[in-house]
Amino acid sequence: MPQILSAVPFRHRHDREIFALAIPTFFALISEPLFLLTDSAIVGTLGTQALGGLGVAGQVLLTLVAVCIFLAYGTTAAVARRFGAGDVPGGVRDGVDGMWLAVLLGAVAVAVGWPLGPVLVDALGASADVAPYALTYLRISLLSTPFLLVVMAGTGVLRGLQDARTPLLVAVASYVGNAALCAVFVLVLDWGIAGSAWSTVIAQGSAAFWYAAMVVRAARREGVSLAPTAAGLRSSASAGFALFLRSVSMRVVALVTTAVAARLGDASIAAHQVSYNIWALLVFAMDAIAIAGQSIVGRYLGAGDVRGTRDATRRMVEWGVMLGLVFTALVFLVMPWAWIPFTSDPEVRTLITASLVVVALMQPLSGVTMVLDGVLMGAGDQRYLAWASLWTMLAFLPFALVLPWSANGSVWGLVGLWTAFAVWILARTLTLGARARGTAWLVTGAIRP
Repeated sequence: MPQILSAVPFRHRHDREIFALAIPTFFALISEPLFLLTDSAIVGTLGTQALGGLGVAGQVLLTLVAVCIFLAYGTTAAVARRFGAGDVPGGVRDGVDGMWLAVLLGAVAVAVGWPLGPVLVDALGASADVAPYALTYLRISLLSTPFLLVVMAGTGVLRGLQDARTPLLVAVASYVGNAALCAVFVLVLDWGIAGSAWSTVIAQGSAAFWYAAMVVRAARREGVSLAPTAAGLRSSASAGFALFLRSVSMRVVALVTTAVAARLGDASIAAHQVSYNIWALLVFAMDAIAIAGQSIVGRYLGAGDVRGTRDATRRMVEWGVMLGLVFTALVFLVMPWAWIPFTSDPEVRTLITASLVVVALMQPLSGVTMVLDGVLMGAGDQRYLAWASLWTMLAFLPFALVLPWSANGSVWGLVGLWTAFAVWILARTLTLGARARGTAWLVTGAIRP
């Protein structure tokens, strides 16, 4: 076996550490969009309006998750730096404070999101037939927010400690349980779209308690107090603010895309829900390398190894491109049948197939973008990421507001929308690539100043 591996042209000295983190992360990440696709298929049995409602509410919830993603990504980078510098107790301390911050933010999200539900659904352009489904799903699923944010923070702690296997086990268990409950609640008990939402609440709650138990055990092992500290909460919030701005810019792109699709018609928003989840499935798969990059780059910079950081980054970018090419071929292969699990509506079927052409073609660029985003995040270069996300969002908006409406026909309207989305991916690739070629992000030490 060693002789065979040494003869493989893609063999590289960093592959072992990349794969040790990326492979478990890959399966953990794709479990979420696979569940969302399963959820879409189950809710799709309730009709086009229910599927569209899931798409609208899902974007609101994904926005909430995205703007709080610093709880996972920021924690991963901070803990990995401490780990690389040999300060494991300091890393666990950062993680404990991050989980307390997650609880506080989750409670605020529920308190604010519940009364604003109708406003948020209306802002995304849901029709009168779609809006009731969207509001029902949104309000129930909001109850899972504190659990979900705790899961994100706990994931960041373990990945920063170079443990990608435990997050895999938690993700697979929670999403399998979620899908099973969804099927029972919707298809057997006939709870409608509310059944799908309640299954999410139960599954996320179980995962949150699992992560809390893991972090408590790590804290006791390292002699770290479980009580929150004011300084730690401020530090976690401050470090995450730039990532918050980055995430807001990215979610504006997703929300505008959804809002435009909703205004193109019920068939377009239903098709967009499916195409977007397929795109998310592929991006999450490539994001496995990016998240491995957060852990690896943080550890190398914490240990002061700039050369190792450069070499590992180059290799991860190569894998991002290769995965992107594989996914391009895969999407084209399944495209004629991709609509089957989700709809029997001929118009929705045509729209799904047409939009997937653009989804397929953007995959190599998506691979580069995901990897470089993770690398710079692992380096703690959040300020640049915030500004880059803002400028690329501004580059996207004119295309999103012009291309769909200038297209002649409903099919070309959705294709135009996805073309605008591809312009955004290209802009992100260029801005992140320019940064990675420089040296400003290569700051070493246990704590980035």
